[in-house]
Amino acid sequence: MAISSPTPKLRVELAHGVARLLIDNGSKRNAFDLEMWRALPTLMAALEAKADARVIVLSGAPGLPFCSGADISEFLTVRATSGGGRAYEQANVEAFDAISSCSKPTVAAISGFCMGGGMGLASACDLRVAREGTVFGIPAGRLGVGYPPSAMRYVVTAVGAQRAMEMFFTARRLTAREALGAGFLCRLLDQETFEGAVDELAETIAANAPLTLCAAKAAIRAAAQLPNTPTLEECEALAAKCFDSADYMEGRAAFLEKRAPKFTGK
Repeated sequence: MAISSPTPKLRVELAHGVARLLIDNGSKRNAFDLEMWRALPTLMAALEAKADARVIVLSGAPGLPFCSGADISEFLTVRATSGGGRAYEQANVEAFDAISSCSKPTVAAISGFCMGGGMGLASACDLRVAREGTVFGIPAGRLGVGYPPSAMRYVVTAVGAQRAMEMFFTARRLTAREALGAGFLCRLLDQETFEGAVDELAETIAANAPLTLCAAKAAIRAAAQLPNTPTLEECEALAAKCFDSADYMEGRAAFLEKRAPKFTGK
C-alpha cells in the first residue's frame, strides 16, 4: 500500500526496504513552508508503521537541492508576529523530533544546499552523506530568528558546541569538506556516483536485522542525550528482544552456513 502525503511537496517512494522521503518544492529551491513542517510528522508516523520500510532516506527530489531552509516569504504571513514565529518554530521542533525518534535508521542524502531548517532536518537524521560541492549554513543571525533549545541540541550533537557557535555567530557558509571535517557528515561522495552510493548505503542498512538496528539506535540516542530518548529500561528491553527473535536464529544459521541472512524483523 502506497503512503499518501498531506502535501505534494513531500512524497514517499518505497522499494526493496528503502523508503525515499523526497522534498519536492522546486519553485522555492526546496525551501520548507509551514504545510511541509506539519506534514513531516504524519509521514514519519506512516513510515514507522510500515513494516517493509527498513530505512528512511531524506533527500531532495531528482534535480533539486536538499533544502535551502525555511520559506522566507512566510516571514510576512504566518511568522509576521511573535506568536506566529513561536508557533512556526514549534512545528519545526515537532518535525525534527519525528525524524529523530523514529525507531528506524534515517539517512540524510544531501546535495546542493543544506541551509537553516535544512541543517535541522539533516541534524535530526542518524546518518548524513553529501555530494561534493554542497553548501551548509545557518543564517539565523541575519534574520533575527531564535532556535529553541531542543532544536539546537540536534545541531550541537551533529557538529559539536564550538562549531555550532561559529555557525550561528558568523552565519557563514561551510563547504562540504568543512562539514565532513566537523563530523557533520559520515561520508562525502563524488558528484558522479552520489545517487548510486546512497542507494548502496541504504540497501546495505535495509539488509541488516531490523530489531538490532532499532535497539542500537535507541541506545546511541540515549547515550547522546538527544531529545525524547528512550529510558535505560526501554533500551535494555529492546536489546533483550533481539535475543528472543527469529532473526537472531537466522543470523546464527546464516553465519554457520556461510550465506547472506534473510531477516524479517521478527
